[in-house]
Amino acid sequence: MQAILLSREEVARRAKQLYENSIRQKVEVEENIGKMVIIDIETGDYEVDKTGLQASRNLSKKHPNARLFGIRIGYNVAVSFGGVMERVDK
Repeated sequence: MQAILLSREEVARRAKQLYENSIRQKVEVEENIGKMVIIDIETGDYEVDKTGLQASRNLSKKHPNARLFGIRIGYNVAVSFGGVMERVDK
């Protein structure tokens, strides 16, 4: 099967849509705040872990050609280099 090329913006849009519509209410609990949720934008599968590395590996094993996108739970950005990560209000 040939992969359809998607822009970074389209991958992000799809991931955010999945997060808002079906994933957020499941993962945004106090013990997960600050962890990473990695989302396979084609299947809707997701995994949560502290850094996102193991979650990415697990999803890649299930779906070798997965298009993955990471979101830091409870924050407006995934990482910050010298800036501030602001907590998103529920």
